[in-house]
Amino acid sequence: MNANLILENLHLKFANKTWNETFNLVRTCTEKPMEWSKPLCSALERLQEVLNASSTDLIRHHLQRMARQQGMDFHISEATCCLTADLFRLEVALLPCGGVENVKLTPHAGFPIHCESLLQLLRAENFSEFSAKLTDLLSQYNIPGDKETKLRLFESLQLLSQDLQCMSSLPRVQLDSEAQIQLINDGLMGCLKAANADHPLTIQFYSVPAPGSNASDLFVQGAQVTIGASDAMHKLQLASALIEPAVTEDQRTPVFLPLSEVPHQSLPGCFLLRLQPPMPLILSFITKISSITGVLPDVDLQGEPLPKVLTSGYAKSHKEDEKDAVFSEGFILPGAAWDVPAQRAAVVDHIPFTHPSHVPALLEILRHQSAINALLRSCVAKAAAEYPVSDLYELLPESETSFSVTFQRRDADSLAVLLVNITDSRQISCKLFGAGTRDPSLVEMLSSVLTRSMSVPLTLMALHSQR
Repeated sequence: MNANLILENLHLKFANKTWNETFNLVRTCTEKPMEWSKPLCSALERLQEVLNASSTDLIRHHLQRMARQQGMDFHISEATCCLTADLFRLEVALLPCGGVENVKLTPHAGFPIHCESLLQLLRAENFSEFSAKLTDLLSQYNIPGDKETKLRLFESLQLLSQDLQCMSSLPRVQLDSEAQIQLINDGLMGCLKAANADHPLTIQFYSVPAPGSNASDLFVQGAQVTIGASDAMHKLQLASALIEPAVTEDQRTPVFLPLSEVPHQSLPGCFLLRLQPPMPLILSFITKISSITGVLPDVDLQGEPLPKVLTSGYAKSHKEDEKDAVFSEGFILPGAAWDVPAQRAAVVDHIPFTHPSHVPALLEILRHQSAINALLRSCVAKAAAEYPVSDLYELLPESETSFSVTFQRRDADSLAVLLVNITDSRQISCKLFGAGTRDPSLVEMLSSVLTRSMSVPLTLMALHSQR
């Protein structure tokens, strides 16, 4: 068989194979001690050069395309690609032999930060996910105004972050799981996660067992600390607002200066607690938030009944004439009873504020609402099916922060009522009404189960098991 025929057959055999498959085949052949291994080694080196050049060009091409799509400047300096925005620069160092050596992000007036997650995405040539991360970065640094205004707002955000970290009770050592949960739920600033290359400063402020899961699996409510545009001008700090040394009578709450006594400037922006995930808040809580910050969150103040807002896809109507009622695994929440001003709510995705001292007070309101939401969700969300009940329960609002559960007693031909009170996120209790239900130890047990599980179905199961 002549050489041309051999090459033609080889070409046909490998025409549909990838370069990596061909590359591996050549490498395998070179490992065998044959007299024709030397030419294959030469071919392998050539293939390596072509693949490296192709990989480097591919990465440069994608980086330039993504920079253009995001409205960023792009230029190449030797083996480094730079993607530049007003407030940060992303540097991608390429290896001479192909591949990516490092990815660094440099905030305005800051130091370069190594970005391991972005580095791994480029090495894996996962350009779609890298583009998504780039979008998140731009959102994180998406500050309104001209360049001078952006720099002023960014400077103020940095000073706020420093004050919040000083205010935080986050320990210097690694916490065990119980201490970590206590810090999230009870700490003055919750659990503060410092800003890094991929994420802004984040506050975790409330955690409960995830619905329908083991107690070790937690749902954590958090908020990113960012800054956003505002139609109105607001006075924002241009220096730390924290009094040094930061001590008070209770040795817990730092003392802040009012903005009138701190270098500041009126700017077209506000600090933001960007809630993750967005939260339903009853309208009276939104009003309380506004009274603390002096800024009204951008939400629909007409609102809808809280259970309806909470379900958002979980509710199912059994009859057309009962379309406003929420039904879920034995629980009924009559629409007319919940459609009252005290129970109207709106989904809030960010809360504007202007001073670091606002944050602890805001977190307390958000924790309070989180506790209410968790208890109601345990009845109306799909996760309630994890604890099936054979009885029918009617949930009625009693006040902004309490509701009752009415049900048929299994041990008697009469009704019983479980009254749930959520005074705040740390003070949750229940009372049991009905003939033969005045056992203090039983009520204490139910309150304990309710507080630990944050689940009405589990509390009712505990009640039935005692009777």
